[in-house]
Amino acid sequence: MALFSKDLGVDLGTMYTRIADGAQVLLEEPTIVAIEVDDQKMVAAGIEARDMYGKVPDSIEVARPLRNGVIADYEITETLLQYLLQRVSGSMRIFRPRVMISVPYGVTSVERRAVYEAVMEAGSREAFLIQQPLAAAIGIDLPINSPSGNMIINLGGGCTEAAVIAMYGIVAADTLRAGGIDLDEAIVLYVRRKYGVVIGQATAEQLKIRIGAAVSQDIENSLEVQGQDQVTGLPRPVTLTTGEIVEALQDPLKQIVETGRKVLEKTPPELVSDIIDRGVALCGGGALLRGIDKLLTKSLGIPAYLVDNPLTCVVEGTVKGFSMLNMIRRNLPQV
Repeated sequence: MALFSKDLGVDLGTMYTRIADGAQVLLEEPTIVAIEVDDQKMVAAGIEARDMYGKVPDSIEVARPLRNGVIADYEITETLLQYLLQRVSGSMRIFRPRVMISVPYGVTSVERRAVYEAVMEAGSREAFLIQQPLAAAIGIDLPINSPSGNMIINLGGGCTEAAVIAMYGIVAADTLRAGGIDLDEAIVLYVRRKYGVVIGQATAEQLKIRIGAAVSQDIENSLEVQGQDQVTGLPRPVTLTTGEIVEALQDPLKQIVETGRKVLEKTPPELVSDIIDRGVALCGGGALLRGIDKLLTKSLGIPAYLVDNPLTCVVEGTVKGFSMLNMIRRNLPQV
């Protein structure tokens, strides 16, 4: 049981939700829940619910309450947040925690309000919203306190954000409501068109992680996966190569590159020169795709590099945000 109020940072993502306290990430769970259809009661969440996906009777629904980085099902999100916050703070809190939670850049006032109310209803004493690119920049210790330009691209599961940050605020940014899930779907579509075999999203994700790349590789890897024949409906193995995954991902990757290009076009020339010197920081799960730094470097004409903590920089930035709240408060989304 927590006897003293905590400052918690929450990265509420389409694929994963992370909660941190101080410099420590306390919890990382898939943003997915299993619900009894009749009474809408949550029976499992996180890893336990993910393991149920595609394996439950009609009486139980396994769903992701967020879509493209924003809340699609408010009540389920509130229940999930309440469950996760209780896990890290205890169910009998004397002092409820202050929470800073990340939201995608450019969310509407309705979407902001939904996140804020979900956090408050889940048991927070006070809640602050922070844009994901700003949180990520704080989490990787970019010098955002100066008038120099810092560019960051956050490649999340549900959305991709590119932003230029200076003086504790976002100068130019753009959000693409597509991310890692769309890369997986592109692989599913490619396998169905080329081989007439249907594979699941989880299988496509494994192909992306284990042999996938954004650009052609010197070493060609291959992986055999099991799918369902479109014609017979029977199980059928299919072997895919790195080159095929590269081909499958070209369309969604072009959209990601275009998002970065749009932001650079909107950035003042003085800040662009700073970005050329410092490079573009890549974070989020999508940044782990092999060769995506080379693709963005070639396409944008600016060096792109993978940060040291691509998966946790956003949640670490939400916690660090409390220490600089007076400086960043004017640039935080208002509810």
